[in-house]
Amino acid sequence: MLRTRFHILIILHTFFLLNCNDRNGSNQINHNELKEPLIQENIKMNKEEARLIDRYIERRNWKMSETGTGLRYMIYLKGMGIKAEQGMEATVEYEVQLLDGTICYSSVENGPRKFLIGKDNVESGIHEGITLMEVGDKAKFILPSHLAHGLTGDNNKIPPRSSLVIDIFLKRLD
Repeated sequence: MLRTRFHILIILHTFFLLNCNDRNGSNQINHNELKEPLIQENIKMNKEEARLIDRYIERRNWKMSETGTGLRYMIYLKGMGIKAEQGMEATVEYEVQLLDGTICYSSVENGPRKFLIGKDNVESGIHEGITLMEVGDKAKFILPSHLAHGLTGDNNKIPPRSSLVIDIFLKRLD
């Protein structure tokens, strides 16, 4: 993983050096030539992240489904409430952890969280996953980094390019 980040930094550094080297345009580079290696490196990194997530799931013997975006989910306790939809306000209890088991955030520490589905500033994978739930459901989501905090992390407890394991309980919808 560290080696991959190093390769990306080298590619990006080279891109910026070549781009800023000659302002008169005599040393212009073809941006498409740099674009393809970056795309290929990103594909490799996404495949490696998916492999790590799959191994995590296998070790726990979880039966998870996967959406087209790469969200893994498993509703392990079925509720009897209404189905979550875009625009509703959801109240959830949760625990967010990294694949290594480090707990980053939880409603035990921070209290339940309220957010407008599809609108508020929460991880896009949570917006997607919550719409698969009904009030009273408990689920586990695994968000690949692109559905969580991406390349930068959250600048607090979640490192860059981190997959997240979220245990979530849909307590209420308004």
